[in-house]
Amino acid sequence: MKTNVFVLLAALCVIAVSTGCYSTVEGRTRMGMPLAKDRITSRYERPVNEIFAAAKQVLSVYGTLTGENTIANTLEAKVDQNTVYVKVDAVEPNISQLTVQARTKSGMANIDLASEVDKRIALQLK
Repeated sequence: MKTNVFVLLAALCVIAVSTGCYSTVEGRTRMGMPLAKDRITSRYERPVNEIFAAAKQVLSVYGTLTGENTIANTLEAKVDQNTVYVKVDAVEPNISQLTVQARTKSGMANIDLASEVDKRIALQLK
């Protein structure tokens, strides 16, 4: 009897940990699988506005741009039924940080797509 209760309690804990919410690069929370690597971060010796314009152009060509926040320098796009979030931050006066996050339609992490978008943005900056 005690073993059955322990197994049931362990199964409930696994279910509770495996489902939940993740936070986007903009600071919002969405339903999906937490505790998964879904972000790629890169630094460039370029001003924020150049990287933001390159990211916007890449996301427009590669998918459909669904959101743009010019104050927080964030973009949201749909690429092959995946959601891609991009954020550009100024680290130092001429050094900027680019963060690309990708999630599937069901909320699972898609690190391969995040890496691909990051690479395309880097090539757009050249």
